[in-house]
Amino acid sequence: MPVTVPVSLPAVEELRRENIFVIDHNKATSQDIRPLKIAILNLMPLKIMTETDLLRLLSNTPLQVELDLVDTDTYVCKNTPREHIDTFYKKFDEIKHNNYDGFIVTGAPVEKLDFNEVDYWDELIEIFDWSKTHVTSTLYICWAAFAGLYHNYGIPKHVIGSKISGVFKHHVLDKQNPIFRGFDDEFYVPHSRFSEVRKADIAKRPELSIIAESEESGIYMVMARNGREFYITGHSEYSPYTLDFEYRRDMAKGANPKLPVNYYKNDDPSMPPIVRWRSHANLLFSNWLNYFVYQETPYDIKSIK
Repeated sequence: MPVTVPVSLPAVEELRRENIFVIDHNKATSQDIRPLKIAILNLMPLKIMTETDLLRLLSNTPLQVELDLVDTDTYVCKNTPREHIDTFYKKFDEIKHNNYDGFIVTGAPVEKLDFNEVDYWDELIEIFDWSKTHVTSTLYICWAAFAGLYHNYGIPKHVIGSKISGVFKHHVLDKQNPIFRGFDDEFYVPHSRFSEVRKADIAKRPELSIIAESEESGIYMVMARNGREFYITGHSEYSPYTLDFEYRRDMAKGANPKLPVNYYKNDDPSMPPIVRWRSHANLLFSNWLNYFVYQETPYDIKSIK
């Protein structure tokens, strides 16, 4: 949350140069406050695990959030109990007349398919189009980032031969962007994917900005529409043991997966993982909720457009 100070205080300009958020008294006293309405379109098969990962971060801010969990109409998930979905989830048809302050679209285990081969692709692009006029800011995560960049901007997804799996060092390219307020010069993010987007493709679209990347795992975050859209190729939301679960699952399937990079202590899967990304994950979601949702969304949610 911001610090409220007299606008003429000498420290104000220095703090702003350091990317510290301050607002003057007049703005602070004129702000209307209400709970933020956030929707999550959960495309992952193990929905309870993904819900938990995201809610762990969304709940760690002073902001009050009201949440809707959303599922697709055109695909029936077989890996989460039907009772859970029927109890806690809404279909898109039930929420498409609503507006939301924030919207999160998760990844999905369909990376190797062409987009038009995905069972729910037609419904998904309808949701993507809806979000542009009904949501203040949207986070697209992992496969959803590839899908959103493709549908919204024509950016191709490139399937790669070897899975990118592990915890990788990243750096910020736009240090004045509020999404990175409080970030260190280097930060770590888990990745777990078979696809990538490439700089040369994104450079063709001036409305897209690459704002963080890794020398090892490539592009991490792309921003569009002044922060109304963020495309995130990694999994900052992962719990300490999510990569471990995926590794052991793939081992059990006989897939012979590579050991996740920079994850287990001494690269020994019998040892616990070393968590290097938790603080920046919390900061990422807190910054998004504050600077791109709370500070930007209108008090009258119906006026979002």
